[in-house]
Amino acid sequence: MTVTTALLQLEHVSIALKKTPSRLLVNNVSFAIEAGKTTCVVGESGSGKSLTALSVMGLLSKQLQLITGKVLFNDGDAGVQDLTLLDAESLRKIRGAKIAMIFQEPMTSLNPVLTVGYQIGESLTTHLGLKGDALKIKIASLLEMVGIPPSRANSYPDELSGGQRQRVMIAMSIACEPRLLIADEPTTALDVTVQAQILKLLDALKTRMNMGMLFITHDFGVVADIADNVVVMFRGEIVEAGTKDQVLNNPQHPYTKALLACVPDAEGKKPLKPIDYAWLPENEVAQNVQVAL
Repeated sequence: MTVTTALLQLEHVSIALKKTPSRLLVNNVSFAIEAGKTTCVVGESGSGKSLTALSVMGLLSKQLQLITGKVLFNDGDAGVQDLTLLDAESLRKIRGAKIAMIFQEPMTSLNPVLTVGYQIGESLTTHLGLKGDALKIKIASLLEMVGIPPSRANSYPDELSGGQRQRVMIAMSIACEPRLLIADEPTTALDVTVQAQILKLLDALKTRMNMGMLFITHDFGVVADIADNVVVMFRGEIVEAGTKDQVLNNPQHPYTKALLACVPDAEGKKPLKPIDYAWLPENEVAQNVQVAL
């Protein structure tokens, strides 16, 4: 896929701690996302999924640095831009307006002392200049779109359920109809019924707005439901990538096969197997065991 046809293209992205730049937390990651398509990034906790997403948004912590790589975003108006070269003000104009992110835990992402309506309205005022009645109407419309009564705009986050808070986060992220949506495990800690509703909602919004979506998860059930393409990460590196059918039905890498072996079947008869790292070189096995401990 060329840069001109991809909505987002990561090229050889590597991230490290500033104090120890030789230790790469994300190593040479490259993949692309098309408009209207969902790319799922899967792997264990600590495999570099969220760091990769944060590098797209320019939200890496001060302790981290992008060592190498490009993050090419195809902005319809400005053309293809390397987001790693933009200054803070230019990135601020893109975040929320053209690239939005749903963070993993809504209760820590939402401000507890502000109403959810106010928080949804912030990006509408900042990027679209909406105020007064026009702002209230748009907030009500967004809440209805994600299945929340408009009257809850005056509620505080702790007055909502976990599923409602996650829907508020989705409303915030799609407020300005971004071209790219990054969802960092948005269904974590939700029960299966609410999870199914959230996934269905995100898929419908993606189709309606022709958004590209980067979906981070460790749940292959979610991958099977929503993915077009899959990227498998292990210890900061991509070990396998392909279409959903290729990765789920014909995995090539031992790590991908091991992850799939951990997925239970509907009847509960399938014996689950812990991941066997015997396919790694001995020094990497020892290091991985230390990380797991």
